[in-house]
Amino acid sequence: MPHIEHSDYYSHILNMHVPVEITGHYGYPVIMFPTSQGSYTQNNDFHLNGSVNWLIEQGKIKLYNIQTIDSSSFYDNNIPPQDRIRNYERYIQFLIQEFVPYIQKLHQTHRIAVAGASFGGYHAANFAFRFPDLVSHLICLSGAFSIRNFMDGYSDDLVYFNCPNEFVKNDAAWKYKHMHIVLSTSDQDICRDKNIEMAEILRSKGIDFWYDERKWISHDWPLWRMVFPMFMGRFFS
Repeated sequence: MPHIEHSDYYSHILNMHVPVEITGHYGYPVIMFPTSQGSYTQNNDFHLNGSVNWLIEQGKIKLYNIQTIDSSSFYDNNIPPQDRIRNYERYIQFLIQEFVPYIQKLHQTHRIAVAGASFGGYHAANFAFRFPDLVSHLICLSGAFSIRNFMDGYSDDLVYFNCPNEFVKNDAAWKYKHMHIVLSTSDQDICRDKNIEMAEILRSKGIDFWYDERKWISHDWPLWRMVFPMFMGRFFS
């Protein structure tokens, strides 16, 4: 079994400890996000991590499953929408200014991979499309690409720049040419239409990507456990 350790990364930007589950001894760094309000151990608990054990044990990849702050941002209905998006933006700044530089230094690499399922797919995609120079691989499993449904009609630049289905349309395509982009869905996936829309945006801009649509399976862990090792094996084995 792969080596697993739990660690706390202290964020000065968030003024809190952010739990991280680290799987593997060495290998290409992959930052992974949980689904909506999920624990940082969720991808391991539901055996998504285990689906790529052979790559971890071979030292091809090392997983960093990181806690999100969904409950104090998008899912906190006790605060106004402008505070929800500001809180999330602080989380993004924690990643870009603190955690990713730590991973870059640790692994002596400039670029990392990001992955996640469902709302974890949103987190991965949003980070990858906002900071493409730092991301080599995006594995988005049944993801979404907009957070306007959390905003109660409120809109500002922060909302726009956290909706990849909007800002990528107006961005320069060359920024994404190096990135391996996977959009994974299924014919019964509640996020299928969102993935078709994002695929069309990328296609219209001439940005290469891998669109994968499975049959007779819904938006849930069996789908993600089935396809994740296929994508990771293609890129890292």
